[in-house]
Amino acid sequence: MNTRARPLFAANWKMFKGPRDTEEFVGRFAALYAARPDRRVAFFPPAISLEAFVQAAGQRPDLECGIQDVHEEVDGAHTGSISAIMAAQAGLTWALAGHSERRREFGDDDALVAAKVGRILAAELKPIVCIGETLEEREAGMLSEVLERQIRAVLAAVDGEHLTWAYEPVWAIGTGRTASPEDAGNAHEIVREAIRGGGGGGELADSAVILYGGSVKPGNIEQLMAVPGVDGVLVGGASLDPEAFASICACPLGIR
Repeated sequence: MNTRARPLFAANWKMFKGPRDTEEFVGRFAALYAARPDRRVAFFPPAISLEAFVQAAGQRPDLECGIQDVHEEVDGAHTGSISAIMAAQAGLTWALAGHSERRREFGDDDALVAAKVGRILAAELKPIVCIGETLEEREAGMLSEVLERQIRAVLAAVDGEHLTWAYEPVWAIGTGRTASPEDAGNAHEIVREAIRGGGGGGELADSAVILYGGSVKPGNIEQLMAVPGVDGVLVGGASLDPEAFASICACPLGIR
């Protein structure tokens, strides 16, 4: 666990909430959740709703905003794509890379994810690199192998100093299943050791910020945040409800 970094509570809205829904959400969430200096909160709306979020949250600088994906090129004839530089010019501060749904539905392999992370860093955005295993890989005993492969690909391409990692067991995303505290703690330790052995070294591994993602909700957030090595959460479905996500973001942190 990185005891020096403030825990991060990140909301990935996926393909939910258009601009009007986004404005309504921000108004309700801002009334429910007061800024707290001991933690960070970031939202990843769909691209069509980014401007609406930035405008609606204009009086709440503690509510940061990021993009769900970027193209691996700076610009070009790539219809429907958005570059990291464009995201930075739009006033965003974060960017996701390698989410399991991008890997599965759009074919983002390790090399492509690493290239996108490089573009995110070059645009001076803060990347959250998503990694994790499928149920088949887990049952085959490949957890360590998969995480190490995904991490090494990124660290071979970029300096890992400014990366945030998100471990998301693919089998727990949107299924209602959640890794047990023991499973989450074990996986986060594997991630930290993979960073250590993948070129990051001990100092980088010890200081790495590692989030947990996978059916996070108000009923399990305190248990997850109490796990050694968990520095925050990447929340999907529960982040779509302002009351639920406000409850998650306001959870007691205990001694860190």
